[in-house]
Amino acid sequence: MLSATDLRKCARASLRSNWGTVILAFILVILISSLTGAIAVGWILIGPLILGWEGMFLKLAKSNRVDLNDVFDGFKYFLNAFLLNLLQALFLFLWMLLLVFPAIIKSYAYSMSYFIMADNPGITATQAITQSRQMMDGNKWRLFCLDLSFIGWYLLSVLTLGILLLWVTPYHHAAKAQFYLDLLPDNGDR
Repeated sequence: MLSATDLRKCARASLRSNWGTVILAFILVILISSLTGAIAVGWILIGPLILGWEGMFLKLAKSNRVDLNDVFDGFKYFLNAFLLNLLQALFLFLWMLLLVFPAIIKSYAYSMSYFIMADNPGITATQAITQSRQMMDGNKWRLFCLDLSFIGWYLLSVLTLGILLLWVTPYHHAAKAQFYLDLLPDNGDR
């Protein structure tokens, strides 16, 4: 199992010649989310957008090559991606009714769902969530530590009025894709 430092190093290596594409994809996702949110259909499109976004980083982690069109691949599996987003939101809301802490733990348990669906496009939303829960059993703390290792970058982003987020957000997601591959039994075709 790779450390947070090693995962970040792998992420930087995969991003080396792809920064322009992932930054443009990030801007595109933000614009689409903002515009569709303004017309109240954003909640319908967010699942496929997240699936395409996470799938793009999974492809980057596996092949070190991505294309801007990869961010729209989630729309090929619109219904499953929509249901995955809906179920995750519903489950987390129900956990939130108990307390915030259980909801945070469950959000980590569900965190690999989109990567799983991107890696196995025919899978259903409930299967992706179930596999994510199983995969994250005993690994939630590792992912929390990886997320925590980015806190300095996010704080620094505040000083740049959010401009640094154009680099930090893709870097963080690339590291999470590396984390997903590290969890796979065969270490994901590395």
